[in-house]
Amino acid sequence: MILNGSQIFVETLIEQGADTIFGYPGGAVLNLYDALYQNSHRIHHVLTAHEQGAAHAADGYARATGKTGVVLATSGPGATNLVTGIATAQIDSVPMVAFTGNVPTTSLGKDSFQEAYIEGITLPITKHSFTVRHVEDLADTIRSAFRIAQSGRKGVVLVDIPKDVSAATCEFINKAPEPKRTITVFDHNKVAQAAQMINEAKRPLLIFGGGVVGAAGCDALRALVHTGSIPATHTLMAAGVLDYREELNLGLLGMHGCFASNKAVAECDLLIAIGTRFSDRVVLNSTLFARKSKIIHIDIDTSELGKNVVADLEVAGDASYVLNSLLPQINRQDHEDWLAQIRDWQTKDYVPQDAEDHLTPHQIINEICLQTGSDATFVTDVGQHQMWAAQYLHHTKSRGFITSGGLGTMGFGYGAAIGAQIGLGNDHRVVMLTGDGSFHMNLNEGCTAASQEIPLITVIFNNSVLGMVRQWQTKFYDERYAATDPNRKTDFVKLAEGFGLTGYRCTNLAEFKEAFTKAMASKTAVWIECVIDKDEQVLPMIPGGGDVHQIIME
Repeated sequence: MILNGSQIFVETLIEQGADTIFGYPGGAVLNLYDALYQNSHRIHHVLTAHEQGAAHAADGYARATGKTGVVLATSGPGATNLVTGIATAQIDSVPMVAFTGNVPTTSLGKDSFQEAYIEGITLPITKHSFTVRHVEDLADTIRSAFRIAQSGRKGVVLVDIPKDVSAATCEFINKAPEPKRTITVFDHNKVAQAAQMINEAKRPLLIFGGGVVGAAGCDALRALVHTGSIPATHTLMAAGVLDYREELNLGLLGMHGCFASNKAVAECDLLIAIGTRFSDRVVLNSTLFARKSKIIHIDIDTSELGKNVVADLEVAGDASYVLNSLLPQINRQDHEDWLAQIRDWQTKDYVPQDAEDHLTPHQIINEICLQTGSDATFVTDVGQHQMWAAQYLHHTKSRGFITSGGLGTMGFGYGAAIGAQIGLGNDHRVVMLTGDGSFHMNLNEGCTAASQEIPLITVIFNNSVLGMVRQWQTKFYDERYAATDPNRKTDFVKLAEGFGLTGYRCTNLAEFKEAFTKAMASKTAVWIECVIDKDEQVLPMIPGGGDVHQIIME
């Protein structure tokens, strides 16, 4: 059948399984929006307050559901406003396709009104970027974008569509979606070698990251932990893969990780790293990291092997396939002496102190967990609250903790939480945790939460300062608090009401319990401001470039 480019755009999205698209209209995408309007019964468009919010919403939708997130923006500033959201999703290996409009092909390169070379701008921060110059190429380009986004190490693909391409016509033939290209091939001899190393180890330790979630390898990883009786620690991106109640789960690793997990890295004789890229917040100092240990590194992306930490054995492959090949070769063991030593280290872990007269972060989070149970999905912004959430939430689900790990994007949370809530549906509980600094960067999406009528709960840890930066100034800059006390006068309760939401302000635990109970019963979005002390710190903490011997516990 003969269709124009805008109709082809919609038909191909639906063909690829897209049911939701986040975006913001503009002149260069008017044709696309006209087609979306005519097909609103087939694909749901979510209008956000800002294109960056739309990108984060598509990202949160993808992280929560495992589907490919889709975002659409107009040319020029609309396209460039997506850049931070694209980079955020790409570094955390989130499958997303970003569509932008552009000036007609005849005007490209002439500094036309609202023109930006978005393909070139995004090339370093995407898996691939396309500019479609002929309508005959549009459908297959979109198909390729979805396949690339979900294949191998997942990531972001950008498709730029000039306005004349969206108006031109050609023959369109519907096709079945291409299967994603999963890397099923790996070196079986190396897997056998890894099994032998694991079976011979006296003090093995497993480190796993977000790649295990992306590869749907969580069940296989749990089986490896239990079969080999191997204690395990995780990166920020893998919180929830192991239940927080799991005896062999040592918790978070790295700069703000547990003492026991960091100590185990220093003392193990075999480190098995799966689906993690050994970021600087985990390794801290590559010359000091796991010096007593042999290292096995399993990752789908060969460029990550040997990049940050040199391993004794590197296995390139999909974590799920490699783990399922490894499992039958692992002997059942108990490692009782090693586990006893770890239990002793755990008694030395940092324990936060309760308070009766003011709110503390861990008490707020404990109350959230008590009221939401194990089925909630938690989303965070970036800062102190993010680390408190990683440390104290009762993680039970592999996709239950959504946060910006690699890029550390302040302003990520609210858009991502909206996307997660829409992806999971209003019957699913989504709670967003943020700080007053991060929230000021994205609270404009309050209008989106109101217009979408979603029951999203937002808990704001308000210490009236830029807490994480201030903590560093406290520890390492002799308390010179440059630009970390913004002296803002924001009234979050009134602001929530101005958006058409409900707001509460809490100064003690009793007030918070009451407010959160009301929020749980609400059918619309709620903001709960929690006033906490500006000197609350995230502990433990290992300074950048240090190791467990430099850990700060008080």
